[in-house]
Amino acid sequence: MGTPLQALSGPITVPRVRVAITRGVSQALGRCELTHLDRTPISIDVAKAQHALYEAALGELGCRVQRLDEEPDLPDSVFVEDVAVVLDEVAIITRPGVSARRGERPSVERALEPHRPLAHIREPGILDGGDVLVVGKDIHIGISSRSDTNALGQVQAIVADHGYRVDGIDVRGCLHLKSAVTAVSDDTLLINPAWVDPADLGGRTCIPVDPSEPGAANAIRVGDTVLIRAAFPRTGERLSAAGFNVRPVDASELAKAEGALTCCSLLFDVPDSNDGALT
Repeated sequence: MGTPLQALSGPITVPRVRVAITRGVSQALGRCELTHLDRTPISIDVAKAQHALYEAALGELGCRVQRLDEEPDLPDSVFVEDVAVVLDEVAIITRPGVSARRGERPSVERALEPHRPLAHIREPGILDGGDVLVVGKDIHIGISSRSDTNALGQVQAIVADHGYRVDGIDVRGCLHLKSAVTAVSDDTLLINPAWVDPADLGGRTCIPVDPSEPGAANAIRVGDTVLIRAAFPRTGERLSAAGFNVRPVDASELAKAEGALTCCSLLFDVPDSNDGALT
């Protein structure tokens, strides 16, 4: 994939690479914020091992992984998705709905600043990146306990000159919009219809999760591969039957912290400088 540039000799294609910003698992993960789950013991060693395999999977699929340092005093900081929304034109630094998570933002800002102009969600708006689903030029924002209509209006203003359509979607029964629905292609969504209404999502093709796996709608698309939690094999079979290349990833310990696969990375494209993996 590349970006055409106009030159005297005709179009030039600049190679691009997908960056995945991640962060190491905090030793304080057991003190994470929980909304829809009861607290159960989390093995930090297992969580770190699973997270390392997650990063390895992203790398094997062609992502250039940039791991930020652990934040020992910020339990939820492994879930980097919630503090930024990265579009082609701008990176929006969010204002997480849980005030204790706002200290996660400075390091993510520093990581994104070389790649995108930065915009910020301001008080009193609240927004978690897990509530923002970008599909093409549609930005769907989940209205939840972590994100509100004030922030939605701020996003509309930030992207007003970039051709996006921004709307709000009610979320029920789960933490974030992307707990209920994610994009597995430009025109296909993986969805739990019990948690979000498919009619609110622009008429795209929807693949429902297996009813026995309500948490399976959170998946990551990287190229032509879809990463899905290994705990959801029946939904994986549905994706495979629809023609998708499915790769299971074990994230059972991170799930105890109410985290999912998309939560653990910020994915975006940059010009390829051919300098190998970021660290």
